[in-house]
Amino acid sequence: MADPRVCVAIVTYNSSRYIERCLDAVLSQYAPLAVVVADNASTDGTREILERYRGRIRVIRNHRNEGFAAAQNRIIRSTSSDWVLALNPDVLMRPGFISRLVEAGEMDPEAGAVCGKLLSIGPGFRPLKRRIVDSTGLYFTPEMRHFDRGWHEPDGDRFNRTEYIFGASGAAALYRRSMIDDIAIEGSFFDPDFFYYREDADVAWRAQLLGWRCIYTPSAAAFHVRAVSPENRGRVPPAINMHSVKNRFLLRIKNATPDLYRRHWLPMTFRDLLVLGGCLFAEPRSLPAFWKLAVCVPRALRARRQIMRRRRADDPFMARWFNSEPASQPLSGAPVSGRVERLAASATG
Repeated sequence: MADPRVCVAIVTYNSSRYIERCLDAVLSQYAPLAVVVADNASTDGTREILERYRGRIRVIRNHRNEGFAAAQNRIIRSTSSDWVLALNPDVLMRPGFISRLVEAGEMDPEAGAVCGKLLSIGPGFRPLKRRIVDSTGLYFTPEMRHFDRGWHEPDGDRFNRTEYIFGASGAAALYRRSMIDDIAIEGSFFDPDFFYYREDADVAWRAQLLGWRCIYTPSAAAFHVRAVSPENRGRVPPAINMHSVKNRFLLRIKNATPDLYRRHWLPMTFRDLLVLGGCLFAEPRSLPAFWKLAVCVPRALRARRQIMRRRRADDPFMARWFNSEPASQPLSGAPVSGRVERLAASATG
């Protein structure tokens, strides 16, 4: 029997606080639906909660914490659905979330990723007094930093139109299977060397280079508990901060083009010096990021060669995405056949 059109892929690690309500919301969504959970050796009761859903979900029990990227790849390889929704366990969907993402993705066969409007919610899924935005997708700055569009802004009209954006937040990102297969490197969609954090930005950047679009639709709404942000860096586990530093440089090694360096070398260099100084003087527990990066460099360079050899997006098109303010592009009326023609039209229009 063929897989349902949509697979919800959830990676858990000590997620007992959220996983039950997350799964209940998922199972009340779009049907037919496959739900696969990869548990990274949780010890807090997560696995016991997952047992209660026997027959309604499939569980992959990893014997160690493989990290988000590798565990997601394991789920993706085990399914054949047309769409894969990478979902964090601390996301609480509103009704119709998945079906609206799929509807938006079907507007354009060259859209490989879709995301909706994530609204902030407190720890334990505690409602907040105000409706504020958590994420409406990802954007990059000239310093090669990436942020969530609309983070901590009041929910208003600014992000209430369907549009093309740079990439989807990995908290709740719908990916087209044909894009997954097209941009995977050595069989991996998410780069396992990232382990945790920034792997969604890496996928978004690679997808843009290889000619795939990302659609944002505000009609699909969900709530997200934001555990990691620039403001709370001092309160997150040191290992996450270390991977964040390592992955900042991995992103660039794999995806940055000479044209981007030419345009933005000054802010990029200044930010790099700030990161290095911060590790040396304020956050020494992140210093292992640099030797871990050195270990990853050969694989990153091998991936870079594959990406650049198959690159479809030209320099002017890519440059439009790297701005101090969130960049977006309006949806065209009718899809243009062929990613190369579409990209060329966007770059010169």
